[in-house]
Amino acid sequence: MKKLTKHEKQDVAAVAAQKDRDIDFSDVPAVVDWSGAEIGKFYRPKKSPVTMRLDSDVIEWLKAYGPGYQTKANGLLRHAMIHLSREKGTAKRAASRRANAGRREKSA
Repeated sequence: MKKLTKHEKQDVAAVAAQKDRDIDFSDVPAVVDWSGAEIGKFYRPKKSPVTMRLDSDVIEWLKAYGPGYQTKANGLLRHAMIHLSREKGTAKRAASRRANAGRREKSA
């Protein structure tokens, strides 16, 4: 990312000093179509260094796709985490429905 010029820094400071209600957005068109939006583009979670012992064939497989094998491993783990979290949430909701159904049967 290029550094801001002195003039750009002054402009940013001037806008930052304004209250939200004082900023005029009347010339900005409303965004209606978000189909091209990129989710999480600017989100960068904090990274933590770890030591893991992985099978050699797993490392070879990750490295076979080119540089960035640690990033690929992180992506695969994140995908599994999200998938398993959804499954767990689905299982919890199903258990809750079963419990509520049992309570309704007893009260009937």
